[in-house]
Amino acid sequence: MNKLMIDNTVGVDIENINRFKNIALNKKFLSKIYTKKELAYCLNKKNPPQHLAVRYCAKEAVIKACNARNIEINEYNQIEILNKKNGVPYINIIKSGIQHKVNINISLSHCKDIAIAFAIISTKIEVKKEHKDKNKKTKNNKNNKPKNK
Repeated sequence: MNKLMIDNTVGVDIENINRFKNIALNKKFLSKIYTKKELAYCLNKKNPPQHLAVRYCAKEAVIKACNARNIEINEYNQIEILNKKNGVPYINIIKSGIQHKVNINISLSHCKDIAIAFAIISTKIEVKKEHKDKNKKTKNNKNNKPKNK
């Protein structure tokens, strides 16, 4: 019988939100880092720098976790951080093929000054169990023990 194991890789990033206060004015930078959906979400919030910073952290965390697995993502805007209807963030990798190979989960958080994100990449690995020959004598087998004289 084969056994399934989960292989996890973690990435994390933390950023100072102050770095993102003037970024909202730099449209060239924004288009390199964020998708149109991300920008629509972030720029319509009361405090856009918090949302831009935490999404940047998430992208960095995903890239770090991918690099540990030799998965190459060349551009930040290939990673899209969206929210489900219930508010839970999820990853959409625009570069084709990656999401079908791995499962990526993220956690985002921010306070007044700091944004942080964790990314966990999980894959299932099938481990083949070796079959033991029941008739084979082993060190622990009673038949192998020296007889007392």
